Amino acid sequence: MYVGPSHQENIRDYVISLEPKRVIFNPGTEDLLFQSMLKNAGIPFEEACTLVMLGTGQY
Repeated sequence: MYVGPSHQENIRDYVISLEPKRVIFNPGTEDLLFQSMLKNAGIPFEEACTLVMLGTGQY
């Protein structure tokens, strides 16, 4: 996720409807409400930097 919390309201339901395998909240994009919605939908999420994850083989 590279979308800040103030702009996530319009896409929360859409993202959940896509049934992603995981949602990664990059630094500054954390949103407790969205994370709660993902948890209720059974979609795993984590707060991490995708660039670091790619560089360390964690992606």
